[in-house]
Amino acid sequence: MSRIKAGILLSNQQFEGADMVSALEEQIVMLRLLRDRGWDSYFASQHYLNEGGNQGLQMVPFLARLAAEAGDMTMGLGLLLAPLHNPVYTAETIATLDVISRGNLIFGVGLGYRTSEFEAFGVRKGQRVQRFEECLTIAKRLWIEDKVSYESDTCSLKDAHLSLKCVQKPHPPIWFAAKHPNAIRRAAKLGDCLYHSPKATLATNKERLAIYKDELQKLGKPLPRENPCRIEIYCAKDRATAMALAGPYITEKYKAYAQWESDKAMPEHERINKSFEDLVQDRFVIGSPDDCWNQLQPYIKELGVTHFVFRTNFLGMPLSNALASMRLMSEELLPALHKATPTPLHQISAV
Repeated sequence: MSRIKAGILLSNQQFEGADMVSALEEQIVMLRLLRDRGWDSYFASQHYLNEGGNQGLQMVPFLARLAAEAGDMTMGLGLLLAPLHNPVYTAETIATLDVISRGNLIFGVGLGYRTSEFEAFGVRKGQRVQRFEECLTIAKRLWIEDKVSYESDTCSLKDAHLSLKCVQKPHPPIWFAAKHPNAIRRAAKLGDCLYHSPKATLATNKERLAIYKDELQKLGKPLPRENPCRIEIYCAKDRATAMALAGPYITEKYKAYAQWESDKAMPEHERINKSFEDLVQDRFVIGSPDDCWNQLQPYIKELGVTHFVFRTNFLGMPLSNALASMRLMSEELLPALHKATPTPLHQISAV
C-alpha cells in the first residue's frame, strides 16, 4: 500500500478591495513552505462572478504561476466547472497544464451549482449534465484519438486533430466531485475516483462511497487507486486557540457558500447555513496536532482516504494565521500521515 499523500488548497480568496498583488505574493510564500516541508500536492479552485463581497484569482493562470515555485509537487485542479467550458478549451488547457507540471497533474471536475455562473455562460439549467458529459467525453477523445468528429449545439468538430497531447497517458487522473446519487454513478462511469467533499459529514461521505463502489461493480470497473478527500482544517497549540484563530474566517467562507446556493445542493440534514459550532461537528478538523490527528483517523480507517487535500487558509485570513497552522501541520501531522496506511477500499463495507 502506498503512503497517504497530503496537499493544500490555495484558494487565494480575499475580501473585495484587498490588494490582490500582495495576496498573490502571500500565496507564493505559503507554497514555498509546503514545497520545502515535503508536502505532496497543491490545489486551487474555480468560481466566476464571486458574490458575498469576496474575490479570487482564476484557477488556471493561478496554478500556472504557482508551478514555477512548486518543485516536484503535484498540481491539482479542484475543481474545473466542466459544464461552463468548451471541450476543445478543456482538452487543450488540461494538456497545457500537464506539460507545465511535467506530467504531474490531477484534473478535478465538478458540475457546479450557482445559477449566476450558468446564466453568465449561457448554460440552461436543463443542459448542465449534458454539457458536463459532453465536455469530458470529447476532451478524452481529443487526447486519445487522431481525428474526432462530433456535432452538437455547443461543439462542432469535423476530423479535428489535437496535436498537443497530455504527458500522462491517456490523460491525467480525473477526480470527480459528486453529491447526488446520479452524479456519483456518473463519477463511476466517467471519472477515475470520487473526490469527497469537505461540506459533508464523514457519515455522508461513507454513504456516497458505498454508492460509488456499487456502481463500479455494476460497470465491471476496478476500485480506484486513489480515494481523495478535501478537509477544512486548522491546527494550533490547543483547540481553543485553533477555534479562535480560524473560526471567524471559516464562518465568513461558509456564509458565502450559503449565498452561493451551496445549501441547495446538499441534503437537508447536511445544510451548511448554520453556526460555526454546529458546522464543526463531524465535518471540520480543528485543534492541536493531537486533536487533528485523532479527528483524521476515521477518514483513514473508515473511509480509506489515500490523499488528503487540506484547506487551512480561509477568506480574509491573515498570512500569519495560515502559516502558523501550516508549520504545525508540517511538523506534526505530515510525517504521521506519510507513515499511515489507509484501509483498502475492498475492506470497507457498505453503510
